[in-house]
Amino acid sequence: MASVSVLLLAPLAAAAEDDDANPFVAPQPPGFNLYGTVGLVDMPTADMAPDATLSTTISHFAGTTRTTLSFQVLPRLSGSFRYSAISGLLLPGSIYDGSKTYYDRSFDMRYQLLEETRDRPAVSVGLQDFIGTGLYGGEYIVASKSITPRLRITGGLGWGRLGSYGAIGSTGTRPAEIIGRGGIPTYDRWFRGDFAPFGGIEWQATDRLSFKAEYSSDAYTDEADTSGLFSRDTPWNVGIDYKFKSGIQLSLFSLYGSEIGALVTVHSNPRYAPSPGGRNGAPVPVKPRSAADMRDLGWTSDDVTTANIRTRLAKALKRDGLVFEGIELSATKAVLRMRNPLYMEEPQALGRAARVMTRILPGSVEQFTIVPMVSGMTTTAVTFRRSDLERLENAPAADLLARTRIENAYRLAPAAEQDLYPALSWSLGPYVALSVFDPDNPVRADIGLRLNADYHLAPNWVLSGSVTQKLQGNLDTDTTSVPSALPRVRTDYSQYSRNTDPAIEHLTLTTFGRPGKDFYSRVSVGYLEKMYAGISGEILWKPIDSRLALGAELNYVQKRDYDQLFGLRDYDTVTGHVSAYYALGRGFHTQLDVGRYLAGDYGATVSLDREFANGWRLGAYATFTDVPFDDFGEGSFDKGLRLTIPMSWALGTPSRTVNNINVQSLTRDGGARLNIRDRLYQRVRENHRRDLIKEWGRVWR
Repeated sequence: MASVSVLLLAPLAAAAEDDDANPFVAPQPPGFNLYGTVGLVDMPTADMAPDATLSTTISHFAGTTRTTLSFQVLPRLSGSFRYSAISGLLLPGSIYDGSKTYYDRSFDMRYQLLEETRDRPAVSVGLQDFIGTGLYGGEYIVASKSITPRLRITGGLGWGRLGSYGAIGSTGTRPAEIIGRGGIPTYDRWFRGDFAPFGGIEWQATDRLSFKAEYSSDAYTDEADTSGLFSRDTPWNVGIDYKFKSGIQLSLFSLYGSEIGALVTVHSNPRYAPSPGGRNGAPVPVKPRSAADMRDLGWTSDDVTTANIRTRLAKALKRDGLVFEGIELSATKAVLRMRNPLYMEEPQALGRAARVMTRILPGSVEQFTIVPMVSGMTTTAVTFRRSDLERLENAPAADLLARTRIENAYRLAPAAEQDLYPALSWSLGPYVALSVFDPDNPVRADIGLRLNADYHLAPNWVLSGSVTQKLQGNLDTDTTSVPSALPRVRTDYSQYSRNTDPAIEHLTLTTFGRPGKDFYSRVSVGYLEKMYAGISGEILWKPIDSRLALGAELNYVQKRDYDQLFGLRDYDTVTGHVSAYYALGRGFHTQLDVGRYLAGDYGATVSLDREFANGWRLGAYATFTDVPFDDFGEGSFDKGLRLTIPMSWALGTPSRTVNNINVQSLTRDGGARLNIRDRLYQRVRENHRRDLIKEWGRVWR
């Protein structure tokens, strides 16, 4: 539901017949099927969506509703997460006797072995519900080929669920499918058991309208035979797809001779912004110097002129949304200390600051060094030659990059101006807190108001707090009946939502530092999050040009009272991790955290994210600890998906605000971590060399 709400804000830009020739318009994906993956009606095809396509599909037929989030991880690799609700499903030997709705979570993966050419079809292999309960478990090999520009055929072989009707052979014994806790890869079933053929045809009547027909190899044994949810009279399905100019796909299907189904799919692509050029105002132009300006050194002995430069520079930077914090001036060099609270891409802030400097600094100043500050910490110093700015203003950004020096800014920043601190910033707005995938109530939510304030005592000291007022919601529904063999470090989260009075969400004093050339530090004390108070310390080693970073975090925390004011409960613990971060390339980043979790369990969390230059981020994580799967409970281990959407991408206006969505499989006590604000790696890395180069195309924006 969260993914649908977000994606509806930013569907694909209007598609035209010459989209392939337009680098600013995302190419249209192929049709999606009832499982929310690329396919015909119920069966898959070998096709792939364009790279980085993010698709949300909702489908319904015969009492079954499936909501699927699919992401094209690489041009030939896709992954999907599906949440299904089946009304009246009967599963013998379980609590599902047909009297209640069954909710199911499943993951799919598909890889294209061969791309289509003139002489051969595209060929893909897929795993359906390979980490889940196994209800939708199946594997397939499928080929698709265009016979004419508008006619495409598909044929394949399926195992498991996709081999349950019309089997023509077997590849050994497939273990019986048992609906269990889920979460464990079902590798012992992959491509085992009976296999059956499936296939279909798609005719593209117009650029937006297409017709499909398929032969299905899915017997729907649990739904049709065991539960009687519908009558499967024929293996043949037909459908019609219509793609709107916005990229939304609507489909209607006639299924198995007895049912009508419907589907809606919303596509988005982080690589293509709704407003490619943005809606921010143009920067000031570079001001060229004359030969006389370059020779004039009289200003260096004039204190009034120097003070005037500082005043004018601060005002000019403010007009561009940047904060002047200090400057060191000499006859030929200037070092600017600056903060960027507005632009998501740091090179855009650097380029605008450099242009402003050409208009205000005396002509003899040839070298500009800009040091962007992050929470009072120096990260990177970027040095431009003024003559390069004058000469290359209308040249490609890569030409300026080749002439720019990027180095570690340790001890390079000027002192902060004394009149900048203390400083207060605050905001008031709505909030939504979500809990999903509980089998008894799959979606819970609270809505209310949040007052947030940051009081900067000094450049690297901040007193931060937020107060929430719940207005409505059902997160207070009791979940303490969920069995747990561990201390209830998270499963009693509903207790914290029963308070209808104002609550302190967090109240912390944090200091940031640079203990060494490649080191960064953070210490936070206070009410760290909704459920825990204490002290948290972190140190990070991250050279500016390294793919690798190493960190360590140690926390002593005590559980907070349910009213979320100043009281504490009697549970306290020490938790912490050592972490390794690595940039794999092509926007992929991985992280490994090893340590002790809130419930006292020991283990590791591994995560993989794909990031885009405009701030989009999509990833997944999994945590394995010494808690046995039986003690962990449903889901077997902690895992989830996470999505970050920058508002600057969606709205086209400069903003550092992002929307973070975490889709956690289930809330359990095993593998639980603190929700610490201001962890170092992400905020430090975005100003380092690799990230600056990735975003450098914005330097002249």
